[in-house]
Parts: sequence; structure tokens; C-alpha cells
Amino acid sequence: MSEGGKTARSDLWGGAGWVVFGLAIVVGSVRMDRFESMGAQLYTMPGFVPGMIGCLVALLGLVLMARGWARRAQESAAPSEPLLNRRILVTLALTLVYAGLLIGRAPFWLVTALFVATFVALFAPANLAPARRATVAVLAGVLTSAVVTLVFEQVFLVRLP
Repeated sequence: MSEGGKTARSDLWGGAGWVVFGLAIVVGSVRMDRFESMGAQLYTMPGFVPGMIGCLVALLGLVLMARGWARRAQESAAPSEPLLNRRILVTLALTLVYAGLLIGRAPFWLVTALFVATFVALFAPANLAPARRATVAVLAGVLTSAVVTLVFEQVFLVRLP
């Protein structure tokens, strides 16, 4: 099977996943309380920004699907590959442990730093030396955690778990 065939199929499935995810965000944002009784305007309602992001995610998912569809039309039919591969399963497991088990049970900044560092360490390019991979992973985890914590707590005034 050609590399292009794998990319086209992966773009189709990945795009479909992003469309579903984006639409789920939109549905969740529409269901959020609008605080109309308190005189909230459209742009100050809690679901406004997530809804816009959800629309953008769905739109970009459609673009990815269109790209995959165009590539697939240029290629001959090839045998299908499994929908879930190792990287997707590892990502799903890490995310579920992070969001389902660790958030709320330990400080947010620590859990986020560990999640990002682990993710980067597992998915960094294979040709990186182990010491460099560890350094990059720890730096990415610490910096991401610090920026996210500061932005949410100081700019958006959101208390993190």
C-alpha cells in the first residue's frame, strides 16, 4: 500500500473525528446556561467562545476530510487498515488517565506538567537522544503547565481544580 493511500484514509477518518468532536463542543456550548436573566450579552455568555472554537474545529475537520477525499480519488482502492492504531490508543489512555483519574485529585499544575511531559516523551521523534528527549519533555511539560495555569487563573480568572 502506498504511503499516500494511508495518508488519505487517515485524513478521512481523522477529519471525521474532528467534525464529530467539534459538533459535540457546539452542542455542549449551546446547552450551557446563557445567564439571560442576568442581562448577559451574546459575547459574554459562557458557551460563546467554546461554541466558536467547536465550529472552527468542525470546519477544519471538514477541510481535512476534503483533502483526504481528493487524495483518495487519485489513488486506487487499497485494503483497509485498522481504525485504531497504537498511537491513538496510547493518546486515548493518557488522556483518560489525565482527565478521568488525576484532575481533581492532585494539583492541576503538577498533573498537567506530568501529562504533557509524558506525552512529549512518548511521541518525540525516535532519533532524539534519550537525554535530549527527556529534557525536551520536561521543559514542554513545565512550560505548558505554567502558561496554562497563569493564563486561566490570572487572565480569565478561572480557579483550576
